[in-house]
Amino acid sequence: MSLAVCLLIDDPADAAIRQLWRRLEDVCVPSLATHTHGRHVPHLTLAALRTYDIHAVQAALAGLPVAAPAELLLDALGSFRRSRCWLAPAASADLVARQEAVVEAALGTGADLHRHYRPGSWIPHLTLAPRLHTTDLPTVARIVYDVLPLTAPVSRAALIETSTGARHRLDHLV
Repeated sequence: MSLAVCLLIDDPADAAIRQLWRRLEDVCVPSLATHTHGRHVPHLTLAALRTYDIHAVQAALAGLPVAAPAELLLDALGSFRRSRCWLAPAASADLVARQEAVVEAALGTGADLHRHYRPGSWIPHLTLAPRLHTTDLPTVARIVYDVLPLTAPVSRAALIETSTGARHRLDHLV
């Protein structure tokens, strides 16, 4: 199990992403909607912690300055070589600085950060299909580009336990 520090988007953008998930499922492309425990929410992960003390992480993140309001501009489709397909937000200087501050605070608790979330290696993304077959990529692209561009205001943040989907609010990161 890991713990993810996530930004969550407002209700209209959340509904738009969930509609994308449904459209993918309708064409037999498994989406995040049905992946593992089925409690996933549209999110952007700032840090994934492999080992952690949740109370120490919460306290460390509470010590960060209140973040300025943010919007994610989603205008591209991406994929990782292990088949994960995602929407790519523009990586603004504020978003990168927020991610670096979250990582520094979490590491200060002794947490073990997943290597893909190290500053300089992190690729911001909102997952659509976690197990995409490359033969499905044209279908996914057609569906996604019917919807993009999409502006997704960040409305809240949470610690999410990845094995269960349990969420713990982080009011000060938004």
